[in-house]
Amino acid sequence: ALLTHVKLECKCHGVSGSCEVMPPFHKVGDILKEKFEGATEVHTKQVGSHKLLVPKSSRFKPYTAQDLIYLLASPDFCDRDPQHGVFGTSGHQCNRTSPAMDGCELLCCGRGCKFPWCCAVRCKQCRHLVEMHNCR
Repeated sequence: ALLTHVKLECKCHGVSGSCEVMPPFHKVGDILKEKFEGATEVHTKQVGSHKLLVPKSSRFKPYTAQDLIYLLASPDFCDRDPQHGVFGTSGHQCNRTSPAMDGCELLCCGRGCKFPWCCAVRCKQCRHLVEMHNCR
């Protein structure tokens, strides 16, 4: 991800200049995310005296040296699994309008959210209206 996107960029700062060869951090993040989403699950296969990593399913594309591969699938963090230390997302507070990781759609793993409570305001003038959503 780094080596294929390295470019020399020099900037003048006062008397001396400086040069960078690293691509922007967000560019590296985007590349790694794309590779993660297209990663191939593999298993070992004994061929003679050698062990090879082959795609677990024939539906998976053959991988190259630039692809990410994995032997074990990640645990499902959506559902509670105390044996593996996974607390699940049920009950977590989420942002109903956010498309990011704190948003109800992603954080609640597609289960949606609920509006569990509302408040009684006992003041002459209400200054903040707070709407909280939790994962189902």
